[in-house]
Amino acid sequence: MLNNLLESKPQKQKSVGGKIASAIMHVVLIALAVQATLNAGQKKEAREQKIDFVQVKKDEPPPPKDEPKPPPPDVTAAPPPPKGFQVLTAPVNIPDVLPEIDLSKKLTNEADFTGKGVAGGRDKGVVGGVAQAINSDQPLFEFQVEKPVMQAPGSAQPRYPDILKSAGVEGEVLAQFVVDTTGRAEAGSFKVLKTSHELFASAVKNALPNMKFLPAEVGGRKVRQLVQQPFVFAISK
Repeated sequence: MLNNLLESKPQKQKSVGGKIASAIMHVVLIALAVQATLNAGQKKEAREQKIDFVQVKKDEPPPPKDEPKPPPPDVTAAPPPPKGFQVLTAPVNIPDVLPEIDLSKKLTNEADFTGKGVAGGRDKGVVGGVAQAINSDQPLFEFQVEKPVMQAPGSAQPRYPDILKSAGVEGEVLAQFVVDTTGRAEAGSFKVLKTSHELFASAVKNALPNMKFLPAEVGGRKVRQLVQQPFVFAISK
């Protein structure tokens, strides 16, 4: 019995020391495992943060050179010109000096001035296209309008100069002026092209502001027209 007691005491101390060592070892292993797990998570997180996919938009290929570029979405494309003819607008004051000829300009297409179709169109236009707006800044000639200017019924007439009438002098005045869309002669547009006597020309000029005309029309719209009208002074017999 004594021998058993002596042998049991060292075994008890060895067991306690082993347990302590085992506990320490387990704690260390657990700490290492936790540390390894944390390190793996941090590496994984760092790896996930570094991976960033960016979608790069590819540039669209430019259109061919012979293909016209489409207009921007916020810009309305102009309608195509119609099949028709161009309208020449001559200046009111004809220059007495010939202008310089520019050979670099494009040649005039005779087919655009046939007088057939829609005014303001082109020979190679589109059927159903929209005609170009008539330039209201320039008056039109008689051959350019559908309805030319006519003197209104009951309009004022130039007064026969008394001195010429008493002397039995007859004559004629060819005057030029612009009639606006209201049927009145525009101030400052009067010009004498030909007259047999200055008094006849003065009589026409003085009467013109009080004269009334029916304005010219194109497509049902009133337009300005350059008028060349003769005024005849004759003594009734």
